[in-house]
Amino acid sequence: MKNERLSTGIQKLDEYLGGGLFPGAMTVIVGSSGIGKTQLGIQFASAGLTQEKKRGIIFDMSTRMDAQGHEAYARRLTGWEIRPHAENNLIPYDYFFEPENQPGDYFRPFSYSGRRVTRQDMDFFDWNDWKAEITKHLTATISFAYGNFIRGVRRFIVDGIEPVTHQGDSIQFELLEYIYHQILRKDADWVARDLFRQLYLQHETQIHSHMYDKNNIGCMVLYTSPETSLDAIIEKPLDEGDLLAGANTIIYMGKIREGVKFRRAMYVAKHRGSICPDEILPYEIRENGIFLSDTDH
Repeated sequence: MKNERLSTGIQKLDEYLGGGLFPGAMTVIVGSSGIGKTQLGIQFASAGLTQEKKRGIIFDMSTRMDAQGHEAYARRLTGWEIRPHAENNLIPYDYFFEPENQPGDYFRPFSYSGRRVTRQDMDFFDWNDWKAEITKHLTATISFAYGNFIRGVRRFIVDGIEPVTHQGDSIQFELLEYIYHQILRKDADWVARDLFRQLYLQHETQIHSHMYDKNNIGCMVLYTSPETSLDAIIEKPLDEGDLLAGANTIIYMGKIREGVKFRRAMYVAKHRGSICPDEILPYEIRENGIFLSDTDH
């Protein structure tokens, strides 16, 4: 599979997207808490098992006490038993490429703090402590991504991103920017250099025999919006120039009103490189996932 579009795991959504999402690019899913973003992320990750023979991996940036429930969702939706990635997984490097040293499917770098990790929510010392926390987890983050990519994984899902007025005020966005530019959009050889550092030459032969194409890797970011209605989310677009606004595909998820009832719906706000119908797409969350219509199976 080379530069083939990536299925979202929702057949009718793939059709609206002209065949699916583009690899080598970022897709942003924007919606309020509880609207179904994590389920969509799980379905996208699981679709990799059919398409690339490998499920995607989940990077959870949640810092509050409300866990996203990835393990329960994955087990219920697809029968996937998610394996956590340990901080010291795949270390020492002498054994990094051994088949038995498998990286995990899920990595949560931050411990729950019970609050947002933005500059406005912390004093000077807490802010610098959190910035140090990022540095502490970078090696584990690189090993999590690289260890999976050399084994055929082609989908990277980022969950738990909370809204901010300015992305520079968020620890989460600082880490996301590093991951996207310094891991996902970087050639495999250079990612290996960042991981192995002074041991690179010692493992150069193994590294060159485990290359992958960054242009085949798709990134899906699940971004929480403070607005709950789809109209409000559409009316308040992501700021131009921000990392997320530069995404190839942006999909909004929110509530719409039909008479005296509310229902869930999504809207494809941007999908570069493909024509999309400009319409609201109602969907349901059923026991086995998200479906765009009652006729899906």
